[in-house]
Amino acid sequence: MSIQYRQLGASGLRVSEISLGSWLTYGGYVERENAVNSIRKAYELGINFFDTANVYAKGEAEKVVGETLKDYARESYVLATKVFGKIGDGPNDRGLSRKHVIESANASLKRLGLEYVDILYSHRFDNHTPLEETLRAFDDLVHQGKVLYIGVSEWSAAQITEAFAIADKYLLDRIIVNQPIYNLFERYIEKEIIPLGKQKGFGQVVFSPLAQGLLTGKYTVGGHVPSNSRAAKHENFKDKITSEKLEKVSQLKEIADELGITLSQLSLAWILREQNVSSALIGASRPEQVEENVKASGITLDEAIEKRITDVIQNTTLLV
Repeated sequence: MSIQYRQLGASGLRVSEISLGSWLTYGGYVERENAVNSIRKAYELGINFFDTANVYAKGEAEKVVGETLKDYARESYVLATKVFGKIGDGPNDRGLSRKHVIESANASLKRLGLEYVDILYSHRFDNHTPLEETLRAFDDLVHQGKVLYIGVSEWSAAQITEAFAIADKYLLDRIIVNQPIYNLFERYIEKEIIPLGKQKGFGQVVFSPLAQGLLTGKYTVGGHVPSNSRAAKHENFKDKITSEKLEKVSQLKEIADELGITLSQLSLAWILREQNVSSALIGASRPEQVEENVKASGITLDEAIEKRITDVIQNTTLLV
């Protein structure tokens, strides 16, 4: 089964249902060879959507992604990067001021070796900068041809609504994509963000769809934490691996086994059941992981399976 593509919100841009990110991986956590091979494997398998950010590995992730993708025709892939996070010690080396947005975008393009990026995200909301200032800076980058579409990440429904009101009032470029966390254990966007996306015309490109590895099955009840896993390298994530969650993961794996698919594929297919989700953003430390996760594209879960999954996740009385 070949990978499927979806519209990015209400835009005409088509992106692969599975996309490849570089958070905590390329330029640092993952050896360069594996990073490059993962990107190449993704492209070979039909993934056309790649994600990075200026702050990932202090700019090194952008360099790795840019240097690898230069082997392919620019029109054949969609590339996103971000602005907001701290990239220096100066008072203007962070946030969403016009100065930082413009300077950061230009620096990202230089590291990527590109004339434009397809998507520029506001990595988080900036409470210290007027929203109109930020939106005008993004709009200017679009008019300059350096950015094709604008997006936000982890903004609240109220913040996104305000951004649309300002953009419509002043005829500025509109948000076309939001990047929130979303997985079987993190479902907050279902209440307000997804309905707003359907109403306003922006899609969700969700990160951490496998709960940073928890939904891959690598962590088991009573089992040890693999030495090369994210939990072993990041203590704050290890604290989130509760016995209750591990028991739920075990039950989800039983469902996946019945369907003849992996737990990762089940978890990604569950996310992609939601049509407002344009793409699920995976991380990969090895090409084999990309190969496995891509197979989730096109898998359809029937109502009975969806109900069983929901029952497992919502069960708060599990015996562990």
